[in-house]
Amino acid sequence: MIRSLAAIAAAALLSSFVHVPAHAAVVAVSSTASLQAAIDTARSGQRIELADGVHAGTIKITRSDITVAARRAGGTVFTSGGFALGAVRGVTVEGFVFDGTSTMSVPVEAQATRITRNTYNGNKDGASLTVSADDVQVDHNTFSNRSNEGVYLQVTGSGTEIAKRTWIHHNYFYNHSFSGSNGGESIRLGYSHKQSKSAYAVIEHNLFEKANGDPEAISVKSSDNTVRFNTIRDSKGYIVLRHGNRTAVEGNLLFGSGIRFHGNDHKVFNNYVQNTGDRAIVFGKGSETDSGPTSTSHDRPDRVTVAFNTLVGSGAVVDSDTGTHAPKDCVLANNVIQGSSSKLVDMMSGSTVKYEGNIVWGGTAGMPNGYKTVDPKLVRDANGLLRLASGSPAVNASVGTYSYVTRDFDLQARSGTRDVGADEYNSSAVRKPLTKADVGVSAP
Repeated sequence: MIRSLAAIAAAALLSSFVHVPAHAAVVAVSSTASLQAAIDTARSGQRIELADGVHAGTIKITRSDITVAARRAGGTVFTSGGFALGAVRGVTVEGFVFDGTSTMSVPVEAQATRITRNTYNGNKDGASLTVSADDVQVDHNTFSNRSNEGVYLQVTGSGTEIAKRTWIHHNYFYNHSFSGSNGGESIRLGYSHKQSKSAYAVIEHNLFEKANGDPEAISVKSSDNTVRFNTIRDSKGYIVLRHGNRTAVEGNLLFGSGIRFHGNDHKVFNNYVQNTGDRAIVFGKGSETDSGPTSTSHDRPDRVTVAFNTLVGSGAVVDSDTGTHAPKDCVLANNVIQGSSSKLVDMMSGSTVKYEGNIVWGGTAGMPNGYKTVDPKLVRDANGLLRLASGSPAVNASVGTYSYVTRDFDLQARSGTRDVGADEYNSSAVRKPLTKADVGVSAP
């Protein structure tokens, strides 16, 4: 077999830094030059580890089914450049720090890439991490300390298409302090011109703290996604379904934040929103009745169901933004709504909303029907969450058929006539808000 001069040179360079057994599963290298050589000659299944150090420049990954990792997560830092992925599949990039101007992109041809246990720190030109390929997993990373415009994580795709089946989980999004009115989201899933495209993304088990770069911590601009089991605290950023249809928002724990939506056929259920102000749930304003595929206007919410949530605040706990077109054919059902306002639910005049099974307490309902004013007997558990107490009138009190609500925010099964609110009463409470120990680079 005749080897190219380039291959011979790469092998010689690699051997000058480290001895590599013929079938080594782990290859240890000490510099970016030896890292590039190891990648260029890598075999499927190999893990290549770069020693601690500070580096600049761009490393090209052109081999599939390999792992490129820092020998010690957080110990290998890029201040510029980083990694450029080619037409590869099944590559894992693990444990690096992207500091300074260093960013990363997963191009459309780099399918099934995993980005794990990396740190994206400081101001960048554009997104800290951009995902364009299908079937990408982004997990256990830390995104921190931006003060300029730009998002931490952008999910996009090629041309007018959207990246599909992105799985975003157990990441820590921290301290985005951009002071502009728009453009500092923690996660932007799609773009306005891709809103009709089905991304089938799952955003789950992430923690957001000081997500103050934009009113939208999670900005969904595509269709058919799932946003579940995340914790947002000490942030002005909401979970916002800005464009697109048919997204499920389930079981999130929000403190001082909330959920706002536009578009059609969403399901918002089992969420716990404790907002010391108001606007725990916001039916977004309608500048138009149904957005065109490239529209940037606000689409009226149509056929959105908000059910089995526990919503605590003051002011209007559930309300709608004003606009030309009011929410249409929506449902507000089986929620616990507790506050101190003269109108806990304040919907725009002309809204067509079906109300049923709600329990309100501490203020005036603001609904024409579909509620009971009764103390739900919420008690605070050891993790700070307000739950149903034994004997609560919310137990076995729901009405209607919502077949997709099979569990509560603890992920415990609901049975029989389900309880009102996010919590199905059970003496064994298991859910707690996420902390830094549960997410990011060092989490299990």
